[in-house]
Amino acid sequence: MKLESSVFEANDLIPAKYTCDGEDISPPIAWDEVPIETESIVLIVDDPDAPGRTFVHWVVYDIPATVRQLPEHIATVKTLPNGGVQGKNDFGKFGYGGPCPPSGIHRYFFKLYAIDKKLGLSAGASKNQLLAAIDSHILATAELIGRYKRQS
Repeated sequence: MKLESSVFEANDLIPAKYTCDGEDISPPIAWDEVPIETESIVLIVDDPDAPGRTFVHWVVYDIPATVRQLPEHIATVKTLPNGGVQGKNDFGKFGYGGPCPPSGIHRYFFKLYAIDKKLGLSAGASKNQLLAAIDSHILATAELIGRYKRQS
């Protein structure tokens, strides 16, 4: 699978608009080459450079297999119009929470998973609950890394 964004290239800086220094809205992302057997798509966005532990910024699951993109500014609601379900991020909220590193440049990993089943988890699942649910059901993965440093 391939995963990309129209607003930043792999390993480039995420525009401030999509961070706590800007509008703090989700960036547009798109994917392709999803395996035919895919039943649902999962997206996890996290920051392994956060102090103490990997910080989770966004969890979305049960995205229909026919969907190939998430537009900019996905609402912070439990269920998306396309049928996808949002989990809770480490800010304790549903939906996307943008980069807001306390110091230095951090990396933000957008990880996409093609899954061979619909998970059926309730809204608000954590990254760890999601990873346990998709274990042994992953058909393919894709990754896009963006970076961000707070504006002074």
